Amino acid sequence: MVGSVYNPPFTQDGRKTLVSRKEIHPDMLMDINVHQLKRGEVRTFRRAGDEMALLLIQGDVTFRWNGQSVRAVRKDFFNERPWCLHVPKDMEIMVEASGPTELLEQATDNASSFSPCMYTPADCEDVVSGAGLYGGEAVRTVRTIFDHGTAPYSNFVCGEVLHSPGQWSSYIPHHHPQPEVYYYRFDKPQGFGAAFVGDDAFKITDGAVSAITPGKTHPQACAPGYRMYYVWMIRHLPGDPWDRTRIDDPAHIWLLSEGK
Repeated sequence: MVGSVYNPPFTQDGRKTLVSRKEIHPDMLMDINVHQLKRGEVRTFRRAGDEMALLLIQGDVTFRWNGQSVRAVRKDFFNERPWCLHVPKDMEIMVEASGPTELLEQATDNASSFSPCMYTPADCEDVVSGAGLYGGEAVRTVRTIFDHGTAPYSNFVCGEVLHSPGQWSSYIPHHHPQPEVYYYRFDKPQGFGAAFVGDDAFKITDGAVSAITPGKTHPQACAPGYRMYYVWMIRHLPGDPWDRTRIDDPAHIWLLSEGK
């Protein structure tokens, strides 16, 4: 098995596998892939027995599903909010790219049937957290696309974080019983940072993934001069969904009241 943080390559057909239930970190309980599409390329997605979300990270595409069609354009994932199509098991999605495009595909088993939902930039807020704490060194912007509160029929959560240069996020160190995956991008290809998973530290690079084992703390840091973005994806557990669950490390709780 690969380590907690790694950076897999894209295949010749433009596919990067982040985690999978059969081979790469099956303990994450999800299949997550990133797809690069060229202008004019058409790609079809369908998951037998699985719910699926397709997040437009960057590009210009037309989504077609269940007799509907929506064009989505996102030039800058730092300054533009996401488009994300979430569908139930067995539903086919056709994606046609009108320019170079990066899509993230997230899937897991879900026997429930639900109505597909296209989340647009108007559906997602930019929520700033950490202001006024830790000398202003752990301020981040969180975009929750959907979670247990808004999509209780789903078996996972999908969102984004904007991380400022030289700052920390997911701070203070905390953990939860559910597995979580981060997919990182930077504003420049040489950008870098650090991920702390439990007692281990790893270098983050553009395109890297962090597979966070349940129960392990996972704060992040970003190098000065570079902006970091990451998609965060949590798999609910049977009878124990992630409902903004957060168990702070007792050694650092004092910072919440005295670290201002």
